[in-house]
Amino acid sequence: MIHAHDSVIVRTLGRILIPVAQLYGCYVIVFGQYGPGGGFVGGVVLAASMILAILIFGQDADDSWLARVALHGDGLGLLIFAGVGGLCLIGGGQFLNYAHLQVPGLDEPARRSLGILATQIGVALDVAVTGISISISLSSEDEDEDEDDSDGEVSHA
Repeated sequence: MIHAHDSVIVRTLGRILIPVAQLYGCYVIVFGQYGPGGGFVGGVVLAASMILAILIFGQDADDSWLARVALHGDGLGLLIFAGVGGLCLIGGGQFLNYAHLQVPGLDEPARRSLGILATQIGVALDVAVTGISISISLSSEDEDEDEDDSDGEVSHA
């Protein structure tokens, strides 16, 4: 498990920097269709901010709640992505052809924008969950090795 950092400066800067990074990650996801960015880049920024929260405040701290909640959303991004594609198929088009996305009351440009945004959110969720789970699993393997070394066994590195 990752323990909290003991520096007041690091913790204070983390409380300022992490929400700004998360807001920027959401901005990149929402406006990625109009410029550089999108679901992957926004997901990486969100994952980095949540990993930073875990590294600064510890894995079980109240300030790291979003990372713990995000881990329970594994596969949700894939369901969103495939669901949007499936709705396009049901509408009579090709997979992820947003013009055939069945949303009542919206014209074609609005359906396209909504479809793109939904798929970007799905990609961002999967990327963020994957990044967080990789960092947590790497930290737990380090602990397992530390526990094995403390049993008196000699490690050959």
